[in-house]
Amino acid sequence: MKKFVVAVLALSALLSGCVAYETPSYSSRSSYGDRDRDRDGIANRYDRDRDGDGVRNSRDARPDNPYRY
Repeated sequence: MKKFVVAVLALSALLSGCVAYETPSYSSRSSYGDRDRDRDGIANRYDRDRDGDGVRNSRDARPDNPYRY
């Protein structure tokens, strides 16, 4: 029994640094709000600056163009 516990603890110690996460899908089937235009980790529907130009969407005349605001 002790060997089993030691083996489980050793295995959990090895796997403790492993992280699994889902990569975003940019296929045509995903809706625009689910994508991340500026790739900052926040989906467009929740991102206050979805083009990443430093101007909030509410103040940005062109919220999808990072070169114009």
